[in-house]
Amino acid sequence: MDVNTTVLKNGLTVVTDRMPHLKTAALGVWIKTGSRSERLEQNGITHLLEHMAFKGTATRSARQIAEEIEAVGGELNAATSIEHTNYYARVLAEDVPLAVDMLADILQNSSFDAEELRREQHVILQEIGAAADTPEDKAFDLFQSSAWPDQAIGRPILGTPEQVQAYKSSDLNAYLAERYRGPDMVLAAAGAVDHDQLVALAEERFGSFSSEEAAPDEFATYKGGETRLVKDLMEAQVLIGFEGRPYKSKDYYAIQILASVLGGGMSSRLFQEIREKHGLCYAIYSFHWAFSDTGLFGLHAATSKEDLPALMPMILDELRAAGETIGDEEVNRARAQIRAGLMMALESPAARAGQIARQILVHRRVLSMDEVSAKIEAVTAADIRRVARETFLGTTPTLTAVGPVDNLLSAEDIANSLNSPVLRAASI
Repeated sequence: MDVNTTVLKNGLTVVTDRMPHLKTAALGVWIKTGSRSERLEQNGITHLLEHMAFKGTATRSARQIAEEIEAVGGELNAATSIEHTNYYARVLAEDVPLAVDMLADILQNSSFDAEELRREQHVILQEIGAAADTPEDKAFDLFQSSAWPDQAIGRPILGTPEQVQAYKSSDLNAYLAERYRGPDMVLAAAGAVDHDQLVALAEERFGSFSSEEAAPDEFATYKGGETRLVKDLMEAQVLIGFEGRPYKSKDYYAIQILASVLGGGMSSRLFQEIREKHGLCYAIYSFHWAFSDTGLFGLHAATSKEDLPALMPMILDELRAAGETIGDEEVNRARAQIRAGLMMALESPAARAGQIARQILVHRRVLSMDEVSAKIEAVTAADIRRVARETFLGTTPTLTAVGPVDNLLSAEDIANSLNSPVLRAASI
């Protein structure tokens, strides 16, 4: 990795990872603001602002933005997550100055035209409706809100129809000024990029952002709980969760490996036992979401109403067994999967740019691959068994289910079952 970092006078960080064999560059602006940065009355505004940034500036119409980037064969897009928002471009090396100019323009000079806002609000209402009509998407939204009820981190990224329709141009301008601050922003690029050139462009085009940090996000308190939405569907969507670990936790890599061992691939315990051996579901996997101050370990399965009574005890048996029986062979396989994934991502300039930007926002520096590999290698099977016991046993679970789930175990049943011996013969 050929990484260089410069901090501008206003606190904005410019970071590059030069890949000299490439002729293209991926670059973007990452901002430390997401849906959890919103107050209750602001829910959904981060995502709406991200959409509206492409709908015209003082010098470019929405159509001109699209045509100008595509005229050089490039692409321009954006995404909103729980903790970050990013605006990114992919262009040929000679068009990096154009991409920087366009990113700076949409982030500082967006007009937020009232008619464009009305149209985009309608588009987002359709997006909200599509998510509500998709059982898996609905289950994940409910999962988030059940884990962190009545908190910003638990509210939906898209917001509610009522809130989205109520925002005015002045609300977008105020939120942009409130949250888009130099110390909370990273301009990252990877591929065919020259660091000094990008720094000069950034000083010229991004120097006007405030040098004061935005207010910190509300601290998250995991609570857990249960939400089930009984619907007449062919398939039941079930999510079981537990409090995870934040990015900077000493057990961050251990819990990531635990997620891989349990349900990270075709060789994982859940896939082999439940999908392959017993055929109780088409797909089953586990995951870990890390955030700045909290985390969420989750398991997702989709199955029929008839298979739920057999499926749930097997899942809980696997969670309980993880704290006692995970061994070196499984850990080595999971380590290899994670390392390979990281290395494969390094072959993509877009993935590299995103990785170094997020590391700057989280750690205030770029972590070398040697450092990350050493941390992964240092995790032992004993570490993972301990983390499994601490995560699953004697804790408060989160349970979310959508579909024909009226005969599903409750969250309380799950907590009790994880502290009991064998459950395979249990009835629901």
